[in-house]
Amino acid sequence: MQAGDDIIRVKLSTLIGLNRDAATLPLISNAVKAQMAGGHLSAFRGRGMEYHESRPYQPGDDIRSIDWRVTARSGQTHTKVYREERERPVLLWLDLTRSMFFGTRVCFKSVLASKLAALLAWSSVQHGDRLGYLVFSEQQHIEFRPTRGKHAALQFIQQLVAHPAWDMGETAFGEHQPGLHALMRLRQVTRPGSLLVLLSDFRFLNSDCRGQLVELARHNDIVMIHTFDPLEQVLPPPGYYRITDGVSSVAVDTSIPEVRAKYQQRYAQQQQELKQLCDELGLYRLDIATDSDMIAELKSGLGMRKR
Repeated sequence: MQAGDDIIRVKLSTLIGLNRDAATLPLISNAVKAQMAGGHLSAFRGRGMEYHESRPYQPGDDIRSIDWRVTARSGQTHTKVYREERERPVLLWLDLTRSMFFGTRVCFKSVLASKLAALLAWSSVQHGDRLGYLVFSEQQHIEFRPTRGKHAALQFIQQLVAHPAWDMGETAFGEHQPGLHALMRLRQVTRPGSLLVLLSDFRFLNSDCRGQLVELARHNDIVMIHTFDPLEQVLPPPGYYRITDGVSSVAVDTSIPEVRAKYQQRYAQQQQELKQLCDELGLYRLDIATDSDMIAELKSGLGMRKR
């Protein structure tokens, strides 16, 4: 395994060291609850409820909670009793597809997203939530169902650093529409009442992906962390620039006004579509650039900054 450089690929030591910084982050569940309470279409659902026991039916009990199996077996009407779960499932959904391996300031989007995911993983386990994850690329996806404890965060980090997507020479070919398939898989493994944190540039979103997000948002809360490079917003000053993916390269002339206008228009349209999607589905969104202070951005976005 390569050591990494925290520019084009992550280092294991860096992600483990973020454990200290995560202690200063707010409790994810409570922070998102505060943000989603206003300005969004759906209220935060809070922690889930788990079955505790069945007892004889009492006047005033919700008939929807009747335990029909116990009722049939005992001959007396029983109702189910639930209690609040002590911890909430938090699932990190991390995009390591080709478009994430781009950057002109500080690091690749994939490195930024991985660091953010590590911070949130440590924060989740420190505050007692159960941590699960799904990391995907064109070639492979790895997943782990939510579990408690420091081991969950360490396992996530180890799996993340070892993911084959970091060997970019191996990512030229692979699964078609990996983002859509990863969302479909997320639906299969997510338990209702979970908090889902999606980290990506979301360049793959289409109508099929929207359909998956609609279903996920019915029973879960979703945070969309949009990672981007400043060059994606606006082209550099007029001139000739060479861009490479490590295998091939192209020259770009940014002095043509029509090219600059079309470039910015395309990015603006993509961001408008993402904003509209989040507004319509009640998804909370954070935009974080590769050259920003990611810890400060998380604190601000999760409600640490005074209003």
